[in-house]
Amino acid sequence: MTTKKFMWVLLSVFVATWFLSPVPQTMAETWKVKVFQHTTKMEGAPIPNAEGHIVGVIVREGVSIYDNGELAWVKTVTIGDFIKGVGPFSFYAITTFEDGSTITGYAKGTSGGPTSQFTGEIIHGTGRFQGIKGTSISTSMKNLPPEKGEILGKSIGELTITYTLPPK
Repeated sequence: MTTKKFMWVLLSVFVATWFLSPVPQTMAETWKVKVFQHTTKMEGAPIPNAEGHIVGVIVREGVSIYDNGELAWVKTVTIGDFIKGVGPFSFYAITTFEDGSTITGYAKGTSGGPTSQFTGEIIHGTGRFQGIKGTSISTSMKNLPPEKGEILGKSIGELTITYTLPPK
């Protein structure tokens, strides 16, 4: 009898351990990214009776360089509410990698004139980034003044992206 009880206890412990053991979590990874963009389109409307106040849409395109050596094309569509170049903005960023995979993100931030700060989240991925989740934060973004013939100046920045991909 004692042997039967022992076997049942042992089997119960094994089954409980198997069912209650934690499922391995996907480890978050981090990218350090450098971004260089220029303005390709800008539409704005001045706010009447408010000097220097404009609400606008800005489209920028450029390249992003990842710390693992990958290059990608990035296009952002920004909506901003600026008073003399300073104010809140939000944007969507669509990044397309050389293999055609994409990552789409949404971010909000504040422009301080020559600098900007933002935080965002990854909302969609395709190809090898299908199911991606994550966040981004700018560590430095500089807005350069426009050169002759440019619509708006270029932007140069660095950001950190923390993400997870679903298990394969």
